[in-house]
Formats: sequence, structure tokens, C-alpha cells
Amino acid sequence: MDNIVGNRWVATVASIWIQATMGGSYAFGVYSPALKSSQSYDQSTLDTVSVFKDIGANAGVLSGLLYAATAASSGPHRWRCFHGPWIVLAAGAVQCFLGYFFMWLAVVGLIPRPPVPLMCFFMFLAAHAQTFFSTANVVTGVLNFPEYNGTIVGILKGFLGLTGAMTIQVYQAFFKGNQSTFILMLALLPTTVTFTVMCLVRISPGSRPDDKKYLNHFSVVALVLAAFIMIIIILENVIEFSRWARFITVAVLIVLLSLPLKTAIEATRNENMYRVLLEGESPAESVVATEEYKVLPSASDEIQPVEESMDILDATCSLNFWLLFIAMSCGMGSGLATINNMSQIGQSLGYDMVKTNTLVSLWSIWNFLGRFGAGYISDILLRQKGLARPLMIAISLATMTVGHLVISLGFPGNLYIGTILVGICYGAQWSLMPTITAEIFGVKHMGTIFNTIGIASPIGTYFLSVWVIGNIYDRQARNSNTCYGVHCFMSSFFILAFVSFLGFLVALTLFFRTRAFYKFVVLRRLHIL
Repeated sequence: MDNIVGNRWVATVASIWIQATMGGSYAFGVYSPALKSSQSYDQSTLDTVSVFKDIGANAGVLSGLLYAATAASSGPHRWRCFHGPWIVLAAGAVQCFLGYFFMWLAVVGLIPRPPVPLMCFFMFLAAHAQTFFSTANVVTGVLNFPEYNGTIVGILKGFLGLTGAMTIQVYQAFFKGNQSTFILMLALLPTTVTFTVMCLVRISPGSRPDDKKYLNHFSVVALVLAAFIMIIIILENVIEFSRWARFITVAVLIVLLSLPLKTAIEATRNENMYRVLLEGESPAESVVATEEYKVLPSASDEIQPVEESMDILDATCSLNFWLLFIAMSCGMGSGLATINNMSQIGQSLGYDMVKTNTLVSLWSIWNFLGRFGAGYISDILLRQKGLARPLMIAISLATMTVGHLVISLGFPGNLYIGTILVGICYGAQWSLMPTITAEIFGVKHMGTIFNTIGIASPIGTYFLSVWVIGNIYDRQARNSNTCYGVHCFMSSFFILAFVSFLGFLVALTLFFRTRAFYKFVVLRRLHIL
């Protein structure tokens, strides 16, 4: 039984389930009206609370430090649930519950109305839990599948990208019109799922030739799930869904999310079969078979050579760190600024509310495709063509530049084209950045380093949303609170396009700087050269 539950495949399934339920921050638009009305907030105050959501969801340095401190004790202890990734997951679950639970208490009036700073803290706490979940799942995945870092990160980040759309489907089925109860669900669902499966998320590195086949099975499930959600989103704008149709939709989502378990059981049985064969073979035969199945060092061993395992202080002293940080500020910052202002952009261009809501809902699909596709494609380019992974970030930023220019031009249908390009590229950067961090700086302190780089997202978003888009929009609106016409956002998105192009140049510099490192270190580590 320990071989079934204590392995990297079941750990991946548990991580997928946690990733698929932890995105309450992506559903802020669903419950924010209840928060605003119950607390008598104006729009400015609500936006302030939302800012703390973005900060909490990206400021994951503490989760990285905790993972680095606890992962080293992930060896074969009797009380396994008190070591390793589960500590990080448990810390995230506690924060998630407390943040959303106290928000719910405030919204329904069971506690006195909290001051705005305290409500901001509740929101920060709830969103901050996301970084603990993501760090534990992503870093463990990278450790368990060292030869397919891009693919496993793309899968895990992809499910996170879909969580907003899935959570909204649950809301439509069970809580439509009852936003306060939905907040309580956000406190209970991720916490319950995490505490139920967190002991399955274990560091168990290994490598087999058919790893890619089973990872592809996970990928197919993710793609089918994304296609199903996209169809539902489109149908919602064509026909009125009955309550039973909503229930059936949620049931199908649950069935699709259970499919990875079948793949994990099949992969585990095959690995156990190889282990049995190894034990029964002669020494000469065993050497050949060992080439097919390799058990890699656990986190308690030295994960990578010293020169490839920088801590956060060493990393911040390197030029590569700041090149990656600046590129992510330009890409993630401009991408998040786009989605944060989608409603106002649609309004200024004459899109009705149905079309605007559809664009916002479909953003999660494009986000998923970027997260999933970038990891998968970058693995192929790296393993088959020997191309350093930062090239994919440069390509995504160049494409994002085109997307911003399309939005700025304001021609009919521009938002559909522009949001597809920007959404896919934004998701791609969230998938590529952790993988590149692991390859350049090592996996030992990967959680701390990639979460530090992740702070680039809210920093870039703040400057581009407030200083660029907000100021220009207010100037164009003049004495009115609203602005109509192409001119409202044209200048803003020309600036965003320039910022993305600047990020492209920075990422291209990182690519040229790391080509030799990828050739002589990363590819040799993958046994390609």
C-alpha cells in the first residue's frame, strides 16, 4: 500500500486536486459586491482591499523559506505528515480558512464591522495561502520529475489557471445570488481538500523512459477540462442554464478531475513491476534495467551541485536574477493590468456586459493554455533542439507586445484577438519563470527565489495600472467618471506595448547569457549530451 500512496504519481494527483481548488482570489469579482455592500465600501476602498489580494497572492517568500527549511527533513520518518511539503500545505490551509472565514463573519454580521486595514489583512491572509499551496506543489513536482520540469510545472500551473472558471461554475450551481455563503465555501473547500490529501504530496524523485507518456495523460485531462469549461462559458451566453444543468456541469468537472488518479495508479503499478524485475535479475541485467529506471536522490541529499544551488542572497547578487525579475515585471505586470481593466476597456469600446463578462471568463482558458503550452513546448525545444528556456519568455513577450498593440487600435473585435494573445503569454510566463529559476539557480531554494521574482507581478501591475492606465483614463474622461471611444486606452496600451517590448529585449539578453549554461550544465544533467 505504501508503494501506491507514497510515490511521485499519486503526489502529483494530490497536487492537481489542491491546485484545482485553491484559486479563490480569482473569483474576487463574484463575492466583491457582497463585501462592498455589507461593509459600505466605496469603489476606491474596495480596490484597496483588492490590491492586498494581489500582494498576498504573489508575495510568497515566506512559503519558499518554509519549504526550504522543511523539505530537508522529508526522509523516511515514522510520522511523515510532520515533515516536508505537508508542513507548507498545512500552513497554507490554515491561512486560507482564517482569511475567508473572518471575511464571511464580517459580511454576514456575526462580528462587528472590521476597520479597512483589518479587512485588508483578512484578504491578504486568504490570498497569501495560495503561495504556500503553489510552492509546495510546484517545487515537489520539479523534484519528482527532474527531466521534465517544464511539463510538470505547466500541468500544475495550468490547473491553477482553470480554478477560477471552475470555482465560478460551483458558485452558479450552488450559491448563485448568495455571495456570502460562497465566501464560506472558499474557506472550507480548499482547506478540507488540502488536509485530506496533503500527506500524499511527498518528495520521491525518479526517472523512467515512459514518464513523458503518463505526464501526457495528465496533459490530455487538463486540455479536455479546459475545452469543456470553454464550451460551457460559450453556451451560457447563448442559452439559459437550468439548476439541474448546473449540477450536471459540476458533476462532469468532478469526474474529469478524478481521471488523473487512474493514470497515477497505472504508472505506479508499472514502476513497481520494474522494481520487482530489478530485484530478480542478475547483476549484469540489473545494470541495463537500471538505465531504464533511476531512483534519484531525495531532498535530504544534495539536490544539485553547490554552484547550481544558490540561496536567495546569492541569487539576488547575480545579473541573471535581475534580468528575469525585470522581464517578469514587464510581462506579468502588463498582463495583469490588462485583465484588471477589462471591464472599463470593453465599456469604452461599446461592448455590452455579456460580451465583457465572456472575455473575462475566457481569460482563464487563455491563461491555462499559456501555462500548460509553454511548459510542454519549452521542454520539447530544450530536449530536441537544445534551445535555452529563456527564449520562450522572449517569444511570449514579443507576442504580448503585438497583443497590446491590437488592443490599442480599437478596431472591431480587437479585444477578442488582443486578450487571446495577452492571456496566453501572461499564463506562459507564470509557467516558465519557476522552471527557469530551478534550472539557473537550483531547486534547493527554488521556492524562495521564484516567489521573490513573483513579486515583480504586483509591482509592475501597480505602476502600469495606477500610474499609466488610471491616470491617462482619468485625463481622457475629464470631468466625467467614464470615457467612451478608442482614445480612452490607446495611449495606455501603446505604453504597455513598449514595456512588453522592453521586457522582450531583457529576456533576449538572458537567453544569450544562459545559452552556454544550458548547453554544458542543464542538457548534460538531462543526459542529452
